[in-house]
This record gives sequence, structure tokens and C-alpha cells, in this order.
Amino acid sequence: MTNTTITLDGVACSLPGGRSLFSDLSETFDHRHTGLAGRNGVGKSMLARILAGLHPPSQGRCLRSGTVLYLAQQTDWHHQPSVAALAGLQPALDALARIESGSTDAHDFELLADRWDLRQRLQARLERDGLGHLRAGTPGHALSGGEAMRVALAGALLSQASHLVLDEPTNHLDHGSRAALARQLQCWPRGLVVVSHDRQLLEGMERIVELSPQGLRSYGGGYAFYAGAKAREQALASEALDQRKRERLRETRQLRAQQERQDRRQARGRRQGQQANQARIVLDRQKERSESSAGRLRQQQAAVLQRLDERVRDAAQQATQAAPVHMQSLPAVADAGQRVVALLEGVVLPFQKSVPAQAIDLSLRGGQRVAVTGPNGCGKTRLLDVLAGRSHPDAGTARRFVPCAYLDQRLSWLDTRRCVLELLREASPGMAEDVLRTRLAQLGLGPQQLALAGAQLSGGERLKAALACVLHAEPPARLLLLDEPCNHLDLPSLQALQDMLCSYAGTLVVVSHDEAFLQRIELTERLEYTPRGWVMRPA
Repeated sequence: MTNTTITLDGVACSLPGGRSLFSDLSETFDHRHTGLAGRNGVGKSMLARILAGLHPPSQGRCLRSGTVLYLAQQTDWHHQPSVAALAGLQPALDALARIESGSTDAHDFELLADRWDLRQRLQARLERDGLGHLRAGTPGHALSGGEAMRVALAGALLSQASHLVLDEPTNHLDHGSRAALARQLQCWPRGLVVVSHDRQLLEGMERIVELSPQGLRSYGGGYAFYAGAKAREQALASEALDQRKRERLRETRQLRAQQERQDRRQARGRRQGQQANQARIVLDRQKERSESSAGRLRQQQAAVLQRLDERVRDAAQQATQAAPVHMQSLPAVADAGQRVVALLEGVVLPFQKSVPAQAIDLSLRGGQRVAVTGPNGCGKTRLLDVLAGRSHPDAGTARRFVPCAYLDQRLSWLDTRRCVLELLREASPGMAEDVLRTRLAQLGLGPQQLALAGAQLSGGERLKAALACVLHAEPPARLLLLDEPCNHLDLPSLQALQDMLCSYAGTLVVVSHDEAFLQRIELTERLEYTPRGWVMRPA
């Protein structure tokens, strides 16, 4: 195996507005399969682009000894002219077609690189990945999000790159496709860097490298080893912070007692001087010496307090990564029990191409908690679009009787030109600004992020902003529709979302391929796509 490497040497990255994402990163990525982990907004996607040579570092160097293929987490498949283009193979296939037509252009042979069977290999890969209904020329807009990601991954695995850099590759993939990808990556013979919050995918990595405000740190082994090491580190960091706070409190009390003793000595000296009837010049000299001594003491105490504060700040910075993310519980609603909140009668979903059209009859009542499951392309997102009133069914009727909030997986309604605080203020006009800021801070969106336009946020930060707007909209949602809400969220944020949804008293319909997430949000039913149609089953 050729040991090609990607090497970071003192790499830093600052955004155009001056915000620093990270600095002084030095690390080598070799043939080992590496998971890149870290909290939302820390800069993982930007680092992945630097590793792939798509973005220059602000400082330092990134050295690559082979070719690197990068697959972004946000694939704009709707505007891709073909499956071949989405797979990154259109130039090579066009070159093959020209050669077959008689071209002798050296550039065509360079593009093809002896891959004479590329057309057959692409179709065989699509067949193997359950995408046999697609052809190289199928337009991108005909694909679902999951199908588009699987096509892009198929192209990456057919590449001749020395390294693959994959950014959240399991987003939009169904359970079977996630398992298949994990198996395929196990067989990938060259370098691999995977940015992901997917615990199962990370478990298959040979090591985890975590990006944090303190830099990069490598952990041998997969996700379980990393999670155990992080838990121990976080416990130690919290203990160290508590110890530093106790030390500061103890030292502060001692300094206060020292100052009180000094004040008493000064007062006693002044009284004795006055009673001794000493000359004014002697009294002034005594006062000057006393004040000088008191001034030195205050300076010494200030220096001690500053050192104590610095030690607490350093310990707090180490413990910051352990700080939990919190999502406020949603207001109680009065629909639990009998009231019908939405009704589908004989609905045939629009734009269904990869599976047979199946009519759906569905009655949703207050308090139901339903997971919509099925393979990529079966119409799960279209179902939520119809329930939310964003799409009209090809047949049948769809009615909704209560206020609805819908978080689609593309966040298509989020105006990325506006800042987070402005968007939340518009969604919750009756809420005080300090409350809005507090709720965003609890989500991990601090003052820096609040001032940024949505386009400048990371994928996870944008999702948190959208969640805040959806969950705290006025009037409160009594029907909550979530399409792949786990995509892009770091693990602490995912835990917070699970906890919040468990306390939600309205009607919940969620599409997710994260089975661990679905098992934790107290479902009542599952609406599952089968070849015989949509079937509602108890959870």
C-alpha cells in the first residue's frame, strides 16, 4: 500500500469577517481511516476543505502527497444535469464517448486514465447499491436526497484518489444504505478522512481526531474508545474547575481577612498617633509609610486575584466542551387525546418515480408520535410536504386543522442572508430579546454566531437556528413535522433534541434514519413504506 499523506503544518483559518475558526493545527493523515469529530461550528467542514485543497489556510501549510477527492455534506443535486455529473464522472465519460467516436486528443485519454470500462462499472455500482433504476444520464432533479448522496458516494468509491475526504456522508441515507456504506469504506484501500457525528460509522474508524478550540487531538480506536476517553477527560476537567473555584474562594477569604487586619492596624496607628500628640511632620511620615504599605498590599492582592481568575478561566475553557446543550420545552397544547389534527384521504404523493405510487389514508390525532420510515426515494419527504401544505397530492385530499411547524431537511425556508437573532425575533415577536439570546446560547449559539448571516454558519449551527425558529414560533406548533433533524447535529445537541421532544405534548411526525434517535423519543406508532403500501404499526 502506498503510504500517501496529508500533512497540516501550523494551519490556521479565519473567516472573511475576522472570526478565527482554529489556529496552529499540526497533524498527519496517512492511510489509516480517520474520523474527524467535534462540536458544531468548530470548523470541521472548513478543515476538510483545507485537507482537500479546496480552501487555502490563512496561515501555515497543507501538504498532500497524492490526489484527494472531497465530498461535501450539502450536495446541490437538483441542479446537476445527470447522475454521472453528480458522481463526478461526467468528464471521464464524455472523454470515453469522444474516444469511441474517433478522438485522438491526448487530454481525452488523460481524463479517462485507462478506465475503459467506466460506464459499465458505474452502472454495476448503481445496481449493487440498489439504484438500478437510475442511468448515467438521469437528471439530478429526479433523485431524492438519499439517492443523490448514494450516487455521489458511488462516484467517490469508483475514483482513483489517494485520499477520500467525506463530510457527513450518512446524512440522508436510510438504515440499509448506512450499513452498506460502512462496509464499503471498510474495503477502501487508501487514505480516508470522514467528518461525522454518526456513532456507528465512527466506530469503524481506526482512529478519531477531535477538533476543538484547543486544537486537534488524536484518539486511537473507534467511537466507543473515543467516547470513553472524552467522558474521563470531561469528568477530570469538571473536577479541576470545581477545585480551582474552591481555591479562589479560599484565597479570596484569606485576602479579605488580611486586608481587614491591615485596616485595623492602620486605624489603631492613627488613633495612637493622635493620642501621643506627635508633631505634624512625624504624623505625616507615619501616614505616608502606612499608605505605601497598604498600596503594596493591594497590588499584591490584585495580582493574586488575577492569577486565581486566570486559573479558573483556563479550567473553565477546558471544561467548556463538557457543557451540555439545552433546548427549552415547548408550550403545552390541549390536543392530547381525541382531536384529529391532520387527515389524508386517498392521497397519492407527487413526484414519485423510483417506487410504485401508493394511496395513503392517514388520520393524526393529538399526542400521537409517529416515525415515518422506509428506503430512500419512497416518498417520506413528499409525505411531510403534503402534510405541511407545501405540496399538493396527485390524488386525494389533505387537510390540517391546527398550527403546524415544519423543519425540512434542506432548510429551504431559512433566509441565509439574515442573522440568527433577527430570524428568531421574527418567529417569536412577543418574546423579550434577552430570552431569545438565552435560548440561542443554550443551543450553543453565542454572541459571535448571533451576528452572522445564516450563510456564514456551519451546517450544524444553521440547523440549530432553524430549530429555534420552528420550536419557538408563535402561535406554538400543535403539529410538529421534522425531516431528518439529526443531520449535522453534534452529539450533545442530539441528546438535547431527544430530551426536548420527549417533553413535547403535541403531535409529532418525524422522518429519520437514526434508529437510536427514534428509540429515544417515545414513539407511539411507525408509518412504514412497504411494497404493498404504507402501513401504520405500533412503535
